[in-house]
Order: sequence, then C-alpha cells, then structure tokens
Amino acid sequence: MDVDDLRHVRLVGASTTSDAVVVDDARRWRTALLLSCAFALSLWLVKLLEELTGIDLIHFGVHPREWRGLIGVLFAPFVHGSWGHLISNTAPVLILGTTLLYGYPKSARIVVPVLFVAVGLGVWLFARPSYHVGASGLTFGVMFFVFTIGILRWDRRAIGLAMVVFFMYGGMVWGVFPGDPQISFESHLAGAITGLVLALILRNTDPRPPEKRYSWEVAQEEAVEGEWAQRIDDAPTDGESDRFPRMPQRRF
Repeated sequence: MDVDDLRHVRLVGASTTSDAVVVDDARRWRTALLLSCAFALSLWLVKLLEELTGIDLIHFGVHPREWRGLIGVLFAPFVHGSWGHLISNTAPVLILGTTLLYGYPKSARIVVPVLFVAVGLGVWLFARPSYHVGASGLTFGVMFFVFTIGILRWDRRAIGLAMVVFFMYGGMVWGVFPGDPQISFESHLAGAITGLVLALILRNTDPRPPEKRYSWEVAQEEAVEGEWAQRIDDAPTDGESDRFPRMPQRRF
C-alpha cells in the first residue's frame, strides 16, 4: 500500500469515527434529557395527587432519629412542601440531571441511588427534629459531583460540564450553611459531601471522550508519514545502508 492509500484510509477512518461520536453524543443527550424529564414529571404528579386528594404527604419525609422517619430516605425527594418549593427544584433537576446522565452515564447508575440513601440517612442521623422533604439534597449532590469530577478528570467534556453547572448553580454552595429555618441545609450539606466523595471514587469509571484532532495536526502527521515513506523507498536494498555498507564476501 503506497502513501496515498494510507492517507486515504486514515482520513476515511477518522471521518467515520467522528460521525459515530456525534451520533452517540446525540443519543446520550436525548436519553439523559428524557430521564431527567421523567423524574421531574414524577415530582409534579406526586404534588398534583396531594392537591387533588387532600392527603398531606409531609409524613413521607425524613424525620431525624425516629424509626418512622426512615421511610423518608426513599420518599422524601418526591414530596415538596409547596408549589413554590417544587418549582424552585424543577429546573435544577432537569439541568443537573441531564448533565450527570449525559456526561457520566456509568457513574450515574451508582450516583443516583447512593445519593438517595446517603442524603436521607445523613438527614436522619444529624438534622434538626422536623420533617425534611424535597429533591434539593439530590441536586446539591449532583452539582458537587459534576463540578468536582470535572476538576479531577480535566478532559474537555468534563471541564465544559463543570463550567456549566458552576456558572448556573455555583451560588448553591451557600445553601450548605444554616440560614432560613424553613430550608433544610442539612440535606444540602449531606448531598454536597456525598457528591464530592463519589466524584473522588468514580472519577475514572466513565471512559474519556476521544480527543478532537485539528486540521493542522492531520497535515503534520501526513508530512511525517510521507517523509518516512520516502526514506523507505530511497533506502539501499540487499542489506546495504549508507552508514554500514555490505562487507565483501571472502571465500576460503
């Protein structure tokens, strides 16, 4: 195969790989968005059910250090104290959830259930004696996970996702400190700590995206390839070289 054939094969392969990456990214983005929308919809359906039936679901929240309060470990994120509470959590659920599922689909299978359990148990063990409800603990965990893992991995996709969550929700950091007594800063703090620890543990779980190759890099590689091909064509044959000419044979 000559140099032109090698160049043609490599460029065709690069184009095919690039197209496959674009298709895979689009599919992952759609899947992440749909799953995040489904979770957000479930939150709205629970609140609508509560309003239509007149049933107060606050008892499905986490109540610290009471055995009946453990039920909230699984159900508290679906319960919200008011429509305003639900509305304020909906956008972070959609955006941060999509970011997590798109950027780190393998890690998300661990991050989501661990956040549910860890945030709930953290609140049950250490929070103030009151009912704690809402999905904000999960969103805090996802925000800290995506931002921390972006710093640890430092590839282009990870950095981009980390910058998105930082610029959009960086102000959430202040939510881990005590403030409004009606807001469960304990669930925020538990989510933040869990997300940070998970980022340290799972930083290499998802494969890194293929690096983008620019035209000048391709041209440089082609020039080197052509130079080596020319050297091979011009090289002496039959074991001879310019530095080590073949020694004359002697007969005895």
